[in-house]
Amino acid sequence: MGMDQIHRWESGALAHGVSDPFGQGPLPWLRGGEFYFDGTGRIVPWYVDPVSAPAGGRVPTPRHAGPRSADDVRRQIKGFTSTSAVAPGEALDFRITVDPPQQFGVDVYRIGHYAGDGASKITTSPRLSGIVQPPPLTVDRTVSCHHWWLSWRLQIPTYWSLGAYVAVLTTADGYRSHIPFTVRDNHPADLLLVLPDITWQAYNLYPEDGRTGASLYHAWDEEGRLLGENDAATTVSFDRPFAGAGLPLHVGHAYDFIRWAERYGYDLAYADTRDLHAGRVDPSRYRGLVFPGHDEYWTPAMRGAAELARDTGTSLVFLSANTMYWQSELAPSPAGPDRLLTCRKRRGPGRAARWRDVGPPEQQLLGIQYAGRVPEPAPMVVRNADHWLWDATGAGEGDELPGLVAGEADRYYPRTALPEHTRRILLSHSPYADAEGTKRHQETSLYRAPSGALVFAAGTFAWSPALDRPGHVDGRIQRATANLLDRICKRD
Repeated sequence: MGMDQIHRWESGALAHGVSDPFGQGPLPWLRGGEFYFDGTGRIVPWYVDPVSAPAGGRVPTPRHAGPRSADDVRRQIKGFTSTSAVAPGEALDFRITVDPPQQFGVDVYRIGHYAGDGASKITTSPRLSGIVQPPPLTVDRTVSCHHWWLSWRLQIPTYWSLGAYVAVLTTADGYRSHIPFTVRDNHPADLLLVLPDITWQAYNLYPEDGRTGASLYHAWDEEGRLLGENDAATTVSFDRPFAGAGLPLHVGHAYDFIRWAERYGYDLAYADTRDLHAGRVDPSRYRGLVFPGHDEYWTPAMRGAAELARDTGTSLVFLSANTMYWQSELAPSPAGPDRLLTCRKRRGPGRAARWRDVGPPEQQLLGIQYAGRVPEPAPMVVRNADHWLWDATGAGEGDELPGLVAGEADRYYPRTALPEHTRRILLSHSPYADAEGTKRHQETSLYRAPSGALVFAAGTFAWSPALDRPGHVDGRIQRATANLLDRICKRD
């Protein structure tokens, strides 16, 4: 297999058609003091390896060497943790492979505002000795690295703040990879941020080597050709690194919300979707549960927990689209409980695995449901501008918010039952063209449940990035989100 074939997978973006796979915004470990223009006229930071320009030239080599992203072909440094969420006082085990064997270090950052940096370094490991771990095990396209040796154990101090963290792995010769994890506990807070680790794993194509890796979307054949959903895995393992640079696709949506919310002082607690699945979330401790990013794969236990929250007065905020589309299952692996994710989709015996086919449609929780992909960003068209959500935003009826319908979109389905509600309103109605040129529309929904809980669904991928992602910020969305959260938190 030639290097040209390999390079098309190393970014982790091509297979899913995403031009901004990580979208972290400003993060200290990605910032450099030197930038240059590549052959396409784009600005490239100094840590990016030289690539071929369309005209056949080469992007200039940076004048100063910087960290380079590890890849899944050479596996310079890759790793994963024993769990994606851990409480202060507990231990987090890292399993890491280093090729060639050499020393490496781990810098741990916490995601937040931090005067605009996007994260702050919390601790650094001692120098560690890296080894080449065994190749991944593969059974029926399920890839697992549960047999890797323990590389480092991090005892989480009791004084660490709750939050989203990223461990940055760097070898002595300058290769870098990442491992995200969450520090959480069950103390009360105004808002619980639920990070979509199950959906992150569904998209994980590790290893992106043209032979072995598989996600719930893709796999490879014997000739290194990327196959589609019909030939993908039906079960994926959490016991493996994330592909490419080690951060999940769409993780930036959560980071966008965190930076914005911490900047404005919202009282946040943290959990991940496996916590919701396992019953570790007590909704009575929070005024609202916030789902900040793409959250497509839900187990019945997750849905039951969210419905219980709503029915007992805890509000729900969904800041993306295509939420709760596939009904999924979690099972134990040799490494522990809830380490295997299964979704059979349209394959195999039994019925299809979409929620709208096998159980109550997602609209009966969200108020709207998935409508389709948005090939080119389109404006969000404001509807019911006199509603309190749009107060002080400056948005008027029919105003267009550029680029706010993007990625994927939801809408109201008139023939699908609505959730029980005392009030309900649609806050946008936005036309766009799908990939075939057919006219579609997106909608944003808000309803009040009989318990008094509010349930908000943005209906677009672009909502969270509009809060704090450079180049995507929209002050009207920031103000509307504040109006919503302030009402949920009963802030003056």
